[in-house]
Amino acid sequence: METPDETTTSDPATAPAPGIAAQTWDTAAADPRYRAAVVDLLGALAYGELAAFERLAEDAKLAPTLEDKAELAAMAAAEFHHFERLRDRLTEVGETANLAMEPFGAALDGFHRLTAPSDWLEGLVKAYVGDSIASDFYREVAVRLDSDTRTLVLAVLDDTGHAGFAIGKVRAAIEAEPRVGGRLALWARRLMGEALSQAQRVVADRDALSTMLVGGVADGFDLAEVGRMFSRITEAHTKRMAALGLAA
Repeated sequence: METPDETTTSDPATAPAPGIAAQTWDTAAADPRYRAAVVDLLGALAYGELAAFERLAEDAKLAPTLEDKAELAAMAAAEFHHFERLRDRLTEVGETANLAMEPFGAALDGFHRLTAPSDWLEGLVKAYVGDSIASDFYREVAVRLDSDTRTLVLAVLDDTGHAGFAIGKVRAAIEAEPRVGGRLALWARRLMGEALSQAQRVVADRDALSTMLVGGVADGFDLAEVGRMFSRITEAHTKRMAALGLAA
């Protein structure tokens, strides 16, 4: 997953909330509700990273040049390394990674099925826009996590290099053929809608995650703050569209 400097939401890691965010995992995990929420979060992240690896490997087949194929292969390898870190962490805290990921398979697979790109450029926009929306969501949640889990989550959201790569390729394509911009703008809007719907479904289906977002387990979140969170994600999406040379 990528984290372009100029387009992300405000960096919650720089100002962690009090309470759980000031604790280590060993202390915070004493609360079974919090532990369940973190296992869900890591499971969702792990499945997302594994899916990103598979998708980038597939997208490499559409790449027009060998250089582009190699770039995407390197990004896919980085995503798989992120998956391994999450899998290993789940094992370390006594959880089975496959079981933690399983509840999120249907929703994430459904998102990718509904947003299958038809060509190379759509694949680039999907990886940049879709992954960025997910990264923003997890980064917002990370501020409410214990220090150990927060460090891991932010690490696996590190830029794999896709941001600059996608921006350069898409802007060059639009410059060469301006009509491409309209098609890709519509595609990116569709991605935004599907990604937000998928995130909301995942949270609604998992009691521990929804409790973390609206209060109870996490410190300070409420329903109004959830609304503001999605507003910040939408604003970041608009900035990314501008970076691509597309209208939001």
